[in-house]
Formats: sequence, structure tokens, C-alpha cells
Amino acid sequence: MIKAGIAGATGYAGIELVKLISNHPELRLSVVTSNSYRGKFLTDVFPSMRGFENSVCEDLNIKVLSKKIDVMFLALPHKISMQYVPQLLDHNIKVIDLSADFRFSDPEIYEAIYQKHTSKRLLKESVYGLCEIYEEKIKKTSLIGNPGCYPTSILLPLIPLLKEKLISSDSIICDSKSGVSGAGRALSLATHYCEANESFTPYKVGNHRHTPEINEKLTIHSKQKTNIVFVPHLLPLTRGMLSTIYVKSVNNTNEEQIREVYDSYYGDKPFVKILKRGMFPAISQVKGTNYCDIGIHFNADTGQVIIASAIDNLVKGAAGQAVQNMNLIFGFPEETGLNFVQTPL
Repeated sequence: MIKAGIAGATGYAGIELVKLISNHPELRLSVVTSNSYRGKFLTDVFPSMRGFENSVCEDLNIKVLSKKIDVMFLALPHKISMQYVPQLLDHNIKVIDLSADFRFSDPEIYEAIYQKHTSKRLLKESVYGLCEIYEEKIKKTSLIGNPGCYPTSILLPLIPLLKEKLISSDSIICDSKSGVSGAGRALSLATHYCEANESFTPYKVGNHRHTPEINEKLTIHSKQKTNIVFVPHLLPLTRGMLSTIYVKSVNNTNEEQIREVYDSYYGDKPFVKILKRGMFPAISQVKGTNYCDIGIHFNADTGQVIIASAIDNLVKGAAGQAVQNMNLIFGFPEETGLNFVQTPL
């Protein structure tokens, strides 16, 4: 039995991890930490977490906690995880970081968005945890930079088509919408009920911090500089995310070629579902699951390709993908603990 810890267990991604780990047959949750609620029982913070009445939110003291865990999930704010990762690795603990601190290959890109990186040397060891693309590298690492939710919904549809040169790397437009939980549990005016309810708005247009993350990975796979147009929107939903992506086909590409490429990349992957012709994803059909559903429209007259993808931002976009990464690292089937059936209502 693998002993797991969650740092930042009282955030939305953290409590989703608690739920997923509690249902995992090969994991035991040994440690939960919380800076805001240290000393409190987990059920004092989330009364619905029945079965965790004895779980106390501890301080994140690596020397004390290292004897209790084999893997640590860091559900901490950006810019915080890098303080703890070196210590965890020195204690031979596997690390899956849900922040942006270890997602980038180039430290200069990270520092332009966030702050000076204090553990640059570890960026060479970290593997970007997009499981369907980096599976073999993930199996060999001890440090995962778990992808962001928007990047997951955009990279999974685009990477195969760019690598196989079926679409142009120019003029990629990504129009994405997310539920309010994507902003985290901290209070803000934009996510106040009266502001978000019965409303729909773009935000951080032209300067969202996920854009450089997406661009770096697309540039690596397309082997040419790629800069997308990315516009995120806030939906009056608790959870769920849908991205509509507009690209231009090249080299006389047709829809069958696109579908064949998706099948070659994802045909044996348990959590990516390519929908039949004429079908498109819905947030309601992936909510609460680790799936990414992808639908395709190809205009033969113009060569325009419209791709729609849907994920649950807290599962495939965060906690579920983190558990999927953990499964790969420890040699479990990647769907272990994640292959529950979602109800449509």
C-alpha cells in the first residue's frame, strides 16, 4: 500500500484529491496539511468528508512528515511548491506538484510570469504530467509538474495534429470557458456569487498565465515557434471546462486523416474519447470524471478545423490527472481509482 500525503488539502483541488485517494485501492492517505486550517479536523472544514473524522490538518514540516509518506501531492499556490520539492526529493519521496512551479522547461518563461525560480536545476528532472503524451517519461521520474486545466483541454487536441503536420501552427485560436472553481477557493470579487451568477465574461484577455505554458509545449512538439490566441471565459458553473479551438489544415488534410491520427495517439488511452462525426462534448458529460471528450468539425471547402474539448477542471484538469500520474510512476494501470462511472445528471 502506497502512503500518500496532500499539502494544501483544504483547497478545491486538494479536497478532490482526498476524495480520489480515499477510493484508490493501492493508496492510503496518511497526511493532510493546511496552512489556513492547521490543527483542525478535515471534517471541521468539510463536514461532508465522512470517514475522515480523525484526519487532522498538519503543518507542512518535511522532516516530520517524510517518515509517513511515499508520495506527496502538492496542491499549493503557485510560487510556494518550489520551497518544499527539493527537501521531499532528498527524502526519496515522489512529488506531484499541481502548481506551475515545475511545468516549464525554460526557467526564463516561468520567471517572466511568476517570480525568480529557486530550484531551477530540478526543472531538468521534472516531467510535464500530460499523461497521454509523456507516459514513458512519467514512469521514470520522481517529480511531476501537473499541467494546468486550460492547457490540458487545449494540448490534448492540438499536439497530435501539430506533430503530424496536419494543421498550421499559425493562427490557432482557443476560446475556452471554465467553471468558477478554476479560480480556487480564495475569495475574490470576480467569483463572488452576485458577480458570477447569471453572467458570462472573458477575463485576462491577452495575458493569461496559462498561455506561455501552452505555447512552450506546442512549440516543442511542432518544432517551430507557436503562439496561440487564447481567451478564457468565466462560466456561472461550479466545475467543468470547454475549449473550442479553431485551426487551419495544411497539406490537403482531410477529416479521416485527423481521426486516424487521433486514433493512433489515443486509441488505447482510457481517458481521451474522440466523439463520432457530428457529436460534440458537453461539460455535463465529463463532470466528475477524468475524461477529456473531443469533437471535430472539418470544413472541406475552406480547410478550417473546429475542435471542441471538454474536461472537469478539478479532475482531469487537476486532481484526477495527478492521480493518473501517480499510477504511472508506481506501475499501476493508469485508470486505477479513476474508472468510476459518471451519471448524466
